[in-house]
Amino acid sequence: MIVGVGIDVVDIERFGASLERTPGLAERLFTPLERTRALASLAARFAAKEAMAKALGAPGNMHWHDAEVVSESSGRPRLELRGTVLASADALGATSVHLSLSHDAGIASAVVILEG
Repeated sequence: MIVGVGIDVVDIERFGASLERTPGLAERLFTPLERTRALASLAARFAAKEAMAKALGAPGNMHWHDAEVVSESSGRPRLELRGTVLASADALGATSVHLSLSHDAGIASAVVILEG
């Protein structure tokens, strides 16, 4: 049973300008592993975190580092949940997280589906 769905899109150029304009923003939003990615991938990862928040019902206590996008050996992205994000997912009864990322034509997007 689906217990949550979230989607988000990010303008890659605008996101890059925000990162340049705001010192420390990348460190606040992304884990050290995530920060090794190119700008388009960072924008997609930000979209994934926003989509995750939407799927959870936008809890105000979410910590950005508690949802980390990692790549499986196949290259498939998945969300690792911990702390505040894991607690919110558990409260919804989510037992599985599905993630899809894309970036093309200056836009990054992500969809998150929570199953319980």
